[in-house]
Amino acid sequence: MNRINVSFRDMDEPDWLPKAEAFAQRALKLLQLDNWDLSLLFCGDEFMASLNEEYRRKAGPTDVLSFEQGEWYDVGNKHRFLAGDVVLCLDALYRNADDFKVTPDDELKRLILHGILHLSGMDHEGTEPGEPMLIRQEAMLKDLAEERIL
Repeated sequence: MNRINVSFRDMDEPDWLPKAEAFAQRALKLLQLDNWDLSLLFCGDEFMASLNEEYRRKAGPTDVLSFEQGEWYDVGNKHRFLAGDVVLCLDALYRNADDFKVTPDDELKRLILHGILHLSGMDHEGTEPGEPMLIRQEAMLKDLAEERIL
């Protein structure tokens, strides 16, 4: 059983947080990952820009950052994987949706998948659609097309 902690910062609590958690659970199941612990943190531009500067030395906000921990640990008789944290910027999400002509819901799902794929060890060199991680991301997005968060 996977555990996902969903939280928010510098905004009113979105009513869709439980749906975001459920979507992340479905994504982990699709990836056949079990006994994972991860967090999803939703924030705005200001906080994301501070993280982007501190950890990537890049100015301004980005849409999603993943902070992989990648450590197994034992709790009682359970062996669990502390995957890490996914930080998602809602301001950037809405800009992306507008720029890419997709719904905010699809962009949110894409960013959650992107973050989870990074935590699973995948990476990409650029943003070309032929990148293996991005191919996997888009295939998963199609598999989970009926799911709704927003």
